[in-house]
Amino acid sequence: MHSVLTTCPFCACGCGLYLHVENERIVGVSPSKKHPISRGNLCVKGWNSIEHVRHAERLREPLIRKNGKLVKTGWNHALKRISHELLRIKKKYGGESIGILSSAKCTNEENYLLMKLGRAILKTNNLDHCARLCHSPSVLGLTNAFGSGAMTNSISELAGAEVILVTGSNTTEQHPQIARFIFEALDKGAKLIVIDPRRIELSKFAHIYLRPRLGTDVIWLNGMMKIILDEGLVDDSFIKMRTENFSEFKKFLSRSDLSQVEAISGISLEDLGRAAKMYAGAKRAIIIYSMGITQHVSGTDNVESIANLAMMTGHLEQEITGVFPLRGQNNVQGACDMGALPGMLSGYQRVDDPAVLDKFSRAWNADLPSTPGLSSVDMLHNAGRIKGMFIMGENSMLSHPDMKNVRASLENSDFLAVADIFLTETAEVADVVLPAAAFVEKDGTVTSTERRIQRMRKAIPPAHLSKPDWQIIIELARHMGYPMDYESPAEVMEEIALLTPIYGGVYYDRLETVQGLQWPCSDRNHPGTPYLHKKSFTRGKGLFACIGYRPPAELPDKEYPFALTTGRVYEHWHTGSMTRRISILKRECPEGFVEISPEDARVLGIINGEPVKVISPRGEVITRAKLVGSLPAQTLFMPFHFREAPANALTNNAVDPQARIPELKICAVRLEKVT
Repeated sequence: MHSVLTTCPFCACGCGLYLHVENERIVGVSPSKKHPISRGNLCVKGWNSIEHVRHAERLREPLIRKNGKLVKTGWNHALKRISHELLRIKKKYGGESIGILSSAKCTNEENYLLMKLGRAILKTNNLDHCARLCHSPSVLGLTNAFGSGAMTNSISELAGAEVILVTGSNTTEQHPQIARFIFEALDKGAKLIVIDPRRIELSKFAHIYLRPRLGTDVIWLNGMMKIILDEGLVDDSFIKMRTENFSEFKKFLSRSDLSQVEAISGISLEDLGRAAKMYAGAKRAIIIYSMGITQHVSGTDNVESIANLAMMTGHLEQEITGVFPLRGQNNVQGACDMGALPGMLSGYQRVDDPAVLDKFSRAWNADLPSTPGLSSVDMLHNAGRIKGMFIMGENSMLSHPDMKNVRASLENSDFLAVADIFLTETAEVADVVLPAAAFVEKDGTVTSTERRIQRMRKAIPPAHLSKPDWQIIIELARHMGYPMDYESPAEVMEEIALLTPIYGGVYYDRLETVQGLQWPCSDRNHPGTPYLHKKSFTRGKGLFACIGYRPPAELPDKEYPFALTTGRVYEHWHTGSMTRRISILKRECPEGFVEISPEDARVLGIINGEPVKVISPRGEVITRAKLVGSLPAQTLFMPFHFREAPANALTNNAVDPQARIPELKICAVRLEKVT
């Protein structure tokens, strides 16, 4: 038996774990005691991270659609078909008719290569991945304010904070190992503020808990900042030295009507004032947020408002203070870093910057498209616009809103190819399906929510006839007449380092330690960066933005009197294609449900556990009622992991006009008993 150090494949905490291998079979998992995040601990998903790898439903060989059914075929035939169809579509309609979805579950090297294939061969900037559905407002909003769209500090710094403000993040369920650092801080005397429409687990430990109405984040954030301004709690020195546009922002805040804050958000001014004074008065304060903030039509506004709050109180540019957007998937940060975005090449270098385009064109020996492409939402919610698609490790059918619309777009395209480890709901409608290797069957790197680049190491050979995605992309490129000569992911990373300044010093020989490296890491001698903006913001000076309140796109009415919000549960992850094939996790949470307050259930005559029908203007779902005391009246919650009760059959595809993220956190529904 031997052990292989790797990185957990689930959330973006980036925990280090050992795979215990005997006779080319993984027989156990244990946490790394030296890892800066896991520190000898794993959550329930990490402890059970290998069972799905040997599941009987793993894809065994390539599949191709014949007479309406997916049948077995050989690798060469499958790759030839994909190459022929995508090149045919490019020739007939142009590169802008092709869409590519990369994956936050795949490695940095795989995302980079797929981005390269799309731009250098297929001539399309229609490249995106699931960051569009979770933190595209963070990438845009924090870049606007600070110049960098990433988490400003390191996870371990949480343990030393004086005040921690958590909003839109159910941290104990979605990022359990990060929650451990919050509890460590509380044990040392830190104060906790939780602001969330749901009374989440962290609320029990909060010194101040505030419950805003869904979709009112900008109004209560502006109210908090107005109170801080009126109370003279702004950091004048920091603002003068490190920021710009504060005079305009101050005028904007001075015109704010605090009575409207209370009326719209539902938070009393007295309680909001206590939270404002606690946060502003601390020497070391951190804001944690996640998709409860970003998944709105006002997602970018929400993020820029959080940036405003941090800047006006000076809680930036030093240790143990900052803004912590918690990423959802294991490599969603890395996929963004690698340019799996419609307007960016690797390292957030814009596709419409002539100097950037020239650099990549020369390195890749190819003419590259210079017009930013479509987001995944725009690709998947406009039937007929995209003629051909290649999707790597994404289950868009369950993850995107308005499931019926997504299905229509995929089925109406001329050609769809999917690479995955299981026959997901998305793969079921594909013309060609390729069996991909699982995380234990390949090498590469992933980047956690704190910008920590770490190794993912091969422990066993790929199952059946599956192949690592990086090899699939290389072979596909060769079939398209564009040779990619890489012998290993290490060679791919060398090219990434050459072309990507923030990864300039990232090489495999520097990633042998359990700590990895945190970008920016500009050269081989650079030690990595635990926290950003030490002497100045990436953009120079931080920019204050005047953000007004904009209501959600869809609010409850007489026909649809409930507000539905969606999210995840502790036991499962994303669309459940991995965790729902793990027996312990399936046992603990076997099926979907809709949470409803006991008061609403009593009015409707609904009993805990009985089947109910949830109906929105876009569809209906039958699931089981779960009575909980954590929700306010007229509000429902559904997890989106369950294909039998798909929450995204109900959700609204209205988008943030800037970040193009759909409003997954609120839509109007009604609830009926199943008779």
